[in-house]
Amino acid sequence: MAAVPVAHRSVDVDGIRTFYREAGGADAPVVLLPHGYPSSSFQFRHLMPALGDRWRLLAPDLPGFGYTRADEGAFAYTFDAYADFLRRFTEVVGLRRYAVYLQDYGSQFGLRLAMSAPDRVAALVIQNGDIYPDQHGPRYAPLKRMWAEPYEQALATVAPNVSERGFRDEFVGDLPEELAGRVSPDLWTLSWAQVGRPPGPRNLARLLADQRTTVDWFPRQQAYLRRHRPPTLIVWGPHDGYMPEGAARAYLRDLPDAELHLLGGGHWLLETHLDEVVALMRDFLGRVHRRGHPDDGVATA
Repeated sequence: MAAVPVAHRSVDVDGIRTFYREAGGADAPVVLLPHGYPSSSFQFRHLMPALGDRWRLLAPDLPGFGYTRADEGAFAYTFDAYADFLRRFTEVVGLRRYAVYLQDYGSQFGLRLAMSAPDRVAALVIQNGDIYPDQHGPRYAPLKRMWAEPYEQALATVAPNVSERGFRDEFVGDLPEELAGRVSPDLWTLSWAQVGRPPGPRNLARLLADQRTTVDWFPRQQAYLRRHRPPTLIVWGPHDGYMPEGAARAYLRDLPDAELHLLGGGHWLLETHLDEVVALMRDFLGRVHRRGHPDDGVATA
């Protein structure tokens, strides 16, 4: 199967010129790909051409990441603001129904999108994005100490982590040596080159400090899953100091029919186990699409 070309586009979302990558036919079922921290749509550069023969995949660079620029005055750099921005992106490009890939911070934004319009959600693919605090890994410990600090102090605490070295640690810090070698250094060097100039680091520090607000959303997100039971594929890299194996299995409390696959990688599974993820997604999304829905198509953007 030949890889499908990926187009690089931009669109205005409430005054913010937003870069996004797109692959696949305009009338194909949609897969929405919100990225994690500290990456961008770049993290999906290999996944999109591998699935674009049957699905339309869209991966936006969210404000402050990748090629989407937004000054602090133009964007709030909070989880609420990002969740609203992702919703507005889907409206601007005309998406009616979609599967959503949930990973890292993108899982928070994507789940809130799903909660805002459950009837638009065809399926979920969950990959190292956690909503069960009792299963948080050891790397959450310093974050939770930071969450208890006053906001300005929390900003000062997280600021040193917004660096090229900090980015590198996010991408390879928990992986065994043989797997870390599969992760391209382009991930952290490109990410830092894009956001490392002021006011980028302070904006991202604001987002890190705001992560404390996600905790109150966890029970609501779990309730959404229990109530709506969207078709769900869980693909997980257990070599993850934030989200170990237990964080994946916890989803089965609320989604007992979900498919769970523990692969050998870590937090950035598409770098180390792309072929396995592609095969699982093709099978899962193919079955979801065959079951059909009147709105499985999309409006032309």
